[in-house]
Amino acid sequence: MKNHDIVEKNIGLMVILVVVAISFGGLVEIVPQFFLKETTEPVEGLKPWNAVQLEGRDIYIREGCHVCHTQMIRPLRAEVERYGHYSVAGESVYDHPFLWGSKRTGPDLARVGGRYSDAWHKAHLYNPRNVVPESNMPEFPWLFDNVLDGKDTGKKMAALRSVGVPYTDEDIAGAQAAVKGVTEMDALVAYLQQLGLLLQQKR
Repeated sequence: MKNHDIVEKNIGLMVILVVVAISFGGLVEIVPQFFLKETTEPVEGLKPWNAVQLEGRDIYIREGCHVCHTQMIRPLRAEVERYGHYSVAGESVYDHPFLWGSKRTGPDLARVGGRYSDAWHKAHLYNPRNVVPESNMPEFPWLFDNVLDGKDTGKKMAALRSVGVPYTDEDIAGAQAAVKGVTEMDALVAYLQQLGLLLQQKR
């Protein structure tokens, strides 16, 4: 009881002990995830984003799409019936940063690939209310006018390779040519059209 009183009456010591306890608990929860095969190895058939899709993903992040749209389907009946196969870590091992989340202002996009045509996506991004009258999503008309030059695409790929994404020298060398002249709209749609296809096909 005496030792307990010492901790309770010394706020500095109590804060230190609380931090130690939380840190230990966090390590026990987090560290094992780095050694589980299903969280560290890609799902079968997974490939890194090509140059155009990678630029589209960066536009997706730049425009804040990930703030309103998660890419994480929970393993719950209502979720999988609406969106498809629940998300697995192996789908995102090449994503830096990953775009899982818990807040949904708009629908989850983890399995949106192939569900709509390119034309639908472009109409939706130009003015969402043209295709979904009740939508509160903002418009993105400038994506049709902005054209990529690809001067940094190879550098992005090289940086991602340094953290384990398997880009080849050929991928990096050809990145600028693959992207140059592509509109931001086309790049974003190319990214969206590939989301979740691997597990969506296995449903």
